[in-house]
Amino acid sequence: MNKKIISFDLGTGGNKAFLYDLEGNCLASAFVPYTTQYPQVGWHEQRPLDWWNAVVESTRRLLTSSGVSKDEIACIGISGHSLGAVPVDKDGNLLRDETPIWSDIRAQKEVEDFFRKIDPDEWYLTTGNGFPAACYTVFKVMWYKNHEPGMWKRVHKILGTKDYINFKLTGKLLTDFSYASGTGIYDLKGWKYCQEFITASAIPADVWPEIVPSTQVLGKVLPGVATEMGLGCDVLVVCGGVDNSCMALGAKNIREGRVYMSLGSSAWIAVSSERPVLDKKFKPYVFTHVMPNMFTSAVSIFSAGTSFAWVKDNICSDLNAEAQAANKDVYLLMNQEAEKAPIGSNKLLFNPSLAGGTSQDASVHIRGAYLGLDLKHGKPELIRAAMEGIAMNLRLRLDLLRQYSRLEDEILCVGGGAKSRFYLSIFADVFNTRILKTNIDQDAAALGAAAIAAVGCGLWQNFEKIDEIHKVVEVVEPDMENNRKYEKLLPVFALSAEYQAHISDALREIEL
Repeated sequence: MNKKIISFDLGTGGNKAFLYDLEGNCLASAFVPYTTQYPQVGWHEQRPLDWWNAVVESTRRLLTSSGVSKDEIACIGISGHSLGAVPVDKDGNLLRDETPIWSDIRAQKEVEDFFRKIDPDEWYLTTGNGFPAACYTVFKVMWYKNHEPGMWKRVHKILGTKDYINFKLTGKLLTDFSYASGTGIYDLKGWKYCQEFITASAIPADVWPEIVPSTQVLGKVLPGVATEMGLGCDVLVVCGGVDNSCMALGAKNIREGRVYMSLGSSAWIAVSSERPVLDKKFKPYVFTHVMPNMFTSAVSIFSAGTSFAWVKDNICSDLNAEAQAANKDVYLLMNQEAEKAPIGSNKLLFNPSLAGGTSQDASVHIRGAYLGLDLKHGKPELIRAAMEGIAMNLRLRLDLLRQYSRLEDEILCVGGGAKSRFYLSIFADVFNTRILKTNIDQDAAALGAAAIAAVGCGLWQNFEKIDEIHKVVEVVEPDMENNRKYEKLLPVFALSAEYQAHISDALREIEL
């Protein structure tokens, strides 16, 4: 009987379930959404039981739509959104109906308390945790202890998002190295929790789950759970990994120096290497890779697709109407309009920081702007400048990675932004690098989770099969003349971004 693999991509917006054969072909997929609650400023919460219900429902849909027998399913692998903090008691009962997700930053005081004891640079260089510190799990747990003492007394373990799902599947309270590396108390180079940081947090060490390899088989799906999901009784569950590392695996980052770029609502560029990329000024964020003895280091912008969507909604209302009337993709019309503008958009610059800055910006409070507006500029320039601004902002981040790692001379692009060849050509010209698009596209994290399951259960010998699964569908080479023009604009773009950060800081202090 031909065995099959189920993988879950437990994302911020919902769970995607995928069914793969042993050659890595996707046979079916299903998506079940869930919501995020924002009860107070800086609080971003989801219900772990919503994750679980989405996993159960999406599995049922997979089996129904594919017609595959439950007895053909060999194993399950999972990719989970990062920095989760799910408290459970000794019996595995959930102690909080809603738990903070990765972007929750309520724990500001806890961060201040921690860094009175620990040097922030030492903490970053040890953990590679380059997001705003309050995002990381340990500070959320410190917040639990300080604000919910009754609940805190009952806490037995703190689980990550995918680790909670694994617990529901198997009854095992474990995590893997990639997810542990986002806890805020993990020593990247030591491959273990850091006792100094645990002590400074005043959180007992035994609250943190034991760390095992991503490929470790946790056990079979529990009998009652298998019935609930429509699965057979012999399905194995592999530990899986954090989404960043699963996506890196699924995006072919299986060798030193390989790079991929994800173009979605936000955007990031990540390199896999045997040494983490650490810079205490610009703070690339690092996770342990799901592959042994490797790391995935990334730089990002918070608003890529969302900034371009802002341009669509606020500048291109006529194109929206035209697209709706003709049943066309409005982004295709925007691309066609942007192609009318020359390289550099007649010296119009766009800073895409509409959602604020990352640690690679001069200020996290930076906001977006058009710079150099002239009466000669029209819609083509406004659209193209937005695309070029996203690319130039990412180029500045790419240059940071280039300082520390020897990168391969091509970048695999995944995500919604990879649909447009014109857009990819802008990235190729700005980066002066070949850009690839493959058949995997937006499903890299799911493929990574499936690969972990396949290797963990002995269905694949190693991760090399990932290369065979990817089929190139687009190759965009950089144009040297276009790159020469962008190289002239880049220093000005970098300078304008620095000034824009100062302006945004000043505006933030004004009360109107």
